[in-house]
Amino acid sequence: MKQLVVIGGGYGGFKMVSHLLDQNLPDDLTVTIVDRNPYHSIKTEFYTIAAGTSADKDLRMNFPVNQRINYVFGEIIKIDPENKQVLLHAKKEPVTYDYLLIGLGCEDNYHGIEGAAEFTKSVQTFSNARHAGVAVGNLKAQGKVSIVGAGLSGIEVAAEIRESRPDLNIRLLDRGATVLKAFDEKIQNYVENWFKDNDVEVLHEANVEYVEKDGVCNNGVCYVNDVTIWTAGVRPNYLVRELPFEKDDQEKIVVNEFYQVPTQPNVYVVGDCASSEYSPSAQLAGQQGEQIAEILADVVQNKEPQKPKELKLKGTLGSLGSSEGFGNMMQRPVTGYIPRLAKSGVLWLNKRH
Repeated sequence: MKQLVVIGGGYGGFKMVSHLLDQNLPDDLTVTIVDRNPYHSIKTEFYTIAAGTSADKDLRMNFPVNQRINYVFGEIIKIDPENKQVLLHAKKEPVTYDYLLIGLGCEDNYHGIEGAAEFTKSVQTFSNARHAGVAVGNLKAQGKVSIVGAGLSGIEVAAEIRESRPDLNIRLLDRGATVLKAFDEKIQNYVENWFKDNDVEVLHEANVEYVEKDGVCNNGVCYVNDVTIWTAGVRPNYLVRELPFEKDDQEKIVVNEFYQVPTQPNVYVVGDCASSEYSPSAQLAGQQGEQIAEILADVVQNKEPQKPKELKLKGTLGSLGSSEGFGNMMQRPVTGYIPRLAKSGVLWLNKRH
């Protein structure tokens, strides 16, 4: 029997397995998914857990049920490519593989800032988002929340908390001269005005020097607050960073055109763990996962895999609470109700699929 092991049931791994099951696979191939949770998590919506506007069950999807698929749930402690196995916590037996797909996603990048890892909340995992939500939900009237980082995650977290808790004092620390520096100026101005109209303080040109239990020190000024949420950058999962494979300057594994590690072509990498010309996103990981499924379907049937087609990403959508949003649609910047509705539609379609 040949063993395909998928570590990480996120967007890339989830799409890859779902798409692979539609292929004509040999009878001697089994698939094992290894994940810490017994469900697929809709990570793009974790900001709603942090704000208390969604329940856990709204952001969970069942993994596929198929006689070919085995599931192992637990924490991975090491990937051992030399012995072709994945080691797990709690004295569980190692999971051996013939083919491996690495889709472990990302974690917060604290950039070496003192106290950031210890004293801030995160939205990078389901568990962390829950902790953030409890902390925000337990705040008394007029409590203070600081969000460090004004990219897409930081914007959505700040806006959702504002809608959930109108009484709170919310501050957004932005390292740049404007929020959402990767977006069109029209979108930047729209979001800036939304925060102004909704009483969210935005501090530009921020330079967080250190974080304490009860505050954030920025450009020589320490702001007292009750909860600090970190959304100031990500890096590949630490298990990926420990692997002896070539990495790019963002610590992602360098892969060939078939998403394989050049020195070990039986190892595939997807999503936030794989070096790419594109910015990390759920959409990117999902499309890569589908392409890897087609490649693997050929490989396990001893066929020459076809070179994947160029990826065609459809743009990015973001929300400002439940009724407004922004994004790039049809290669044009759009703001207001339409992109928010479109984002809700995409989420509904993904759940249905």
